[in-house]
Amino acid sequence: MFNQNCHHAIGVFDSGLGGLTVVKELMRQLPSEDIVYYGDTARVPYGMKSKESIVRFSKENTRALLKHKVKMVVVACNSSSSYALTTLKRNFSLPIVGVIHAGAKKAVQMTKNRRVGVMATAATINSQEYEKTIHWYDVSVKVFNQACPLLVPLVEEGWLDREVTLKIVAQYLSSLKKAKIDTLILGCTHYPLLKEIIKKVMGKGVVLIDSAQEIALEVKQILAETQIMNTLKRKPKYQFLVTDRAQAFERVAKNFLGYPIKMKVESNHV
Repeated sequence: MFNQNCHHAIGVFDSGLGGLTVVKELMRQLPSEDIVYYGDTARVPYGMKSKESIVRFSKENTRALLKHKVKMVVVACNSSSSYALTTLKRNFSLPIVGVIHAGAKKAVQMTKNRRVGVMATAATINSQEYEKTIHWYDVSVKVFNQACPLLVPLVEEGWLDREVTLKIVAQYLSSLKKAKIDTLILGCTHYPLLKEIIKKVMGKGVVLIDSAQEIALEVKQILAETQIMNTLKRKPKYQFLVTDRAQAFERVAKNFLGYPIKMKVESNHV
């Protein structure tokens, strides 16, 4: 049985650096918690991989985090949350949460016209997890999906305000604009970095749902319920691990967190 020591860190993994949007919110809401972040930059993006590959990668990432004695795992990857969450919960004996439910619940709460859009990777869209979860909360909500496979590589490259990025986003979201949605789920943790472009394309009348804030609230609740919250008032420790090209991604990571960090390369073949 894994030792869920309250002084151990929260583990967070994503296919690349998108999960740093979740880390930033965890830092804000849980200022006493240590965090270990694990970005699988060697195999990003997951959104065009098979279900079998995503499940295997997710198990490997979880094992890599366990080497650092984490007390819970946040799956800050929508593709992994869609396909691997059930398997991870079955295979590992510590609390594990994904990002799908938090975003879906918030969207149902926010929509006024019951028309919700989901922009995500192809894997997340194909899983239909957002649609299933939204309908679990409210079957009357109409869901409109749009796969956006080019956006993760653009964010990982730091192309956040390029004209080409705006054009690609506009092309992807044209069908959601025609559907007259009033709420749009950013169904990938990379997409919050494109918020300004997405707002520009969709207009002021559309509410954007970024699940980072909601997932941090869920983590806080779980830590309290399982009595593994770190209550000591001290400066937390943060580790940032990637599977490839640490220095190349340090520049991009600054876009996510707002300040420079040091990354370390660590294999996930454990």
